[in-house]
Amino acid sequence: MNATSSLPTSTSSLLLPSASQNFSSTLSSLKRSTLSISNRLYSIHHDSVFVQDVASSHDLPLIANERCGSWYIPPEQKVGSAYFKSTDGHHGEWSFSTRRLNLQMLDVIGRCGGCIVVDSTRRGKSIPDALSKTIPIWCAVINRLLFGEFHESHDLHTPEEVVGESEHAQIEARLDGFVDDAEPLHPSWITPDFSSPQHLHSSTEYREVICCTASRRVIGTEASENGYIQGAGDDSEGWSHGLTPALYWKHQQQLLEAVDEDMLDMIQRLIIAYKCSNAECDDAVNIGPTNLYVGIITSAMQPELYDGMVICSDQPPPTSDPGNKHRKRTKTLHLLCGDGKLGSRALRSQLSRILSFFNTLPSKNKPPKLLFACSTGKDLSVGVALTVLCMFFDDDYNFTLQTSNTKIDKPLIRRRLACITTAKPDANPSRSTLQSVHAFLMPREA
Repeated sequence: MNATSSLPTSTSSLLLPSASQNFSSTLSSLKRSTLSISNRLYSIHHDSVFVQDVASSHDLPLIANERCGSWYIPPEQKVGSAYFKSTDGHHGEWSFSTRRLNLQMLDVIGRCGGCIVVDSTRRGKSIPDALSKTIPIWCAVINRLLFGEFHESHDLHTPEEVVGESEHAQIEARLDGFVDDAEPLHPSWITPDFSSPQHLHSSTEYREVICCTASRRVIGTEASENGYIQGAGDDSEGWSHGLTPALYWKHQQQLLEAVDEDMLDMIQRLIIAYKCSNAECDDAVNIGPTNLYVGIITSAMQPELYDGMVICSDQPPPTSDPGNKHRKRTKTLHLLCGDGKLGSRALRSQLSRILSFFNTLPSKNKPPKLLFACSTGKDLSVGVALTVLCMFFDDDYNFTLQTSNTKIDKPLIRRRLACITTAKPDANPSRSTLQSVHAFLMPREA
């Protein structure tokens, strides 16, 4: 008999069935404990200290790359938001987004001489693709578009520690194509583990876009890190239970001192208290050169501020004081569409009601002041505002109560969306919402 044939070949063969099940259960319990909300918030706090040190040492303003970056920046130090998608930096999928141009960053960069974009990534990478590749692509394309005479600024710059020569060359080969679809900026990178001073330009000809990864890289498992979680703020929908960066920073000390057993109850109490206050009522954002505003549902609790409101919800719109007969009567269109993909699909049939609603608005010498609201203020309401911008505004954003004679095509829709996202950087209509807008505005191409 072969002596090796009796040796155990797996962990399960070393243990009795019941012992194996207990072992697996223990590992799962340890992982849940390690990835607890308390550990996540502790890790976010730890990383935010590093981010603030970077901002102080470079004397540049902080911009959050959403959705993760806001967890690491105190609200009073956050000057704005950006949306650079990691998927636009994935290997072989490199892209320059004409849908989200992030042009609002240029104003900050121009005023302050540069900026620091904050993001993080989960275990396995030292820098997220959004910082190592998507932003370098953005810098190179913007430089080629705006600063044609500065040829030295047209080169692609990526962190050598992360992006290999082959991938760098493949991305660079696509830059001219990205320019055709849509200029000096210079990206550099800082993490808790390293910085790239060789890329930093002291020349006054360049404006620095410092890509700051908040979390240090974890090589092993979280269990070996004494509670520290790399990229703790990432994918917060899966762990936050409704806690937002704004609520976290407002109640940071209280949350950091809470024990795991009380954490969920505390989060729910904070959320309820926030919703019961009218702190959300005043959040509507004006869209550029228009009289249009985009906000969340509770923005509709102040109807006297507007000539008309369009509310996207499967529930009746809120009222702040329905018994007050002296309150200004505001024309309101309630589009029956809830959250998620089903709501985005329902929007397609609801958009046809816009034209008749506009015909009921008071005819004035100036454009009516209109509010578009949905549960997030980022998706359905943006889709409806985008539809109105395309239908009732010309290229100079002059308003008419009749539909505009401007030909509506995909480039026009992209330009109008860029106008919205420049004014409201956190606007993020889903693919399904944009498909509904396209289907309504361009039915022959749907």
